[in-house]
Amino acid sequence: MAEDLELWDVICDGPFVPTKNLGYPAVSIRKTRKEFNDADRKAIEKNFRAKKILVCGIGPDEYNRISACQSAKEIWEALQTAHEGTTQVKQSKIDMFTTEYELFRMKDDESIQDMHTRFTSIINELHSLGETIPRNKLVRKILSVLPSSWESKVNAITEAKDLQILTIDELVVGSEATEYDSIFALMAQSDDDEDGNDDEVNFLDV
Repeated sequence: MAEDLELWDVICDGPFVPTKNLGYPAVSIRKTRKEFNDADRKAIEKNFRAKKILVCGIGPDEYNRISACQSAKEIWEALQTAHEGTTQVKQSKIDMFTTEYELFRMKDDESIQDMHTRFTSIINELHSLGETIPRNKLVRKILSVLPSSWESKVNAITEAKDLQILTIDELVVGSEATEYDSIFALMAQSDDDEDGNDDEVNFLDV
């Protein structure tokens, strides 16, 4: 684990450069290769190991972008620019997906599963751009975009579950029996509203 963190430091901060102090007041200058000691060589090797890890994880098209890079940091920055764009482009993407998140609503003819898939796609895009939304906010967002016919069911879930610790998967997917009993049953219960039958069937199909 410690070695992994050291390699990540090399990727983020750049390679280690051995230096020595000369004169008074002391001035730091770069060592020649003959002046490297064992500690210098081990530190320098981390850059080559980090480069190897990055290069082994990309395809031939990506390699053409980074073949001229001398350090792991340069490779990482080149890949970031290629996939995320410049800082301005990245911010534009963040703004676009943030707007999609804020305006997100469940469609009239959409099942819970389809809605969950669309929602997760937006969240993943934001996460890949460095924008993380707290889990409890995501759960509340899901509950807020359900149709008005689900209002009583949403209220039942809000009263029965702690939204601070409830996950989206527990809310929508509910893979374990206890979650099915406590959440799916609440979402699917009739509430004597025959108009909500379609929504109930869609949710149970999940």
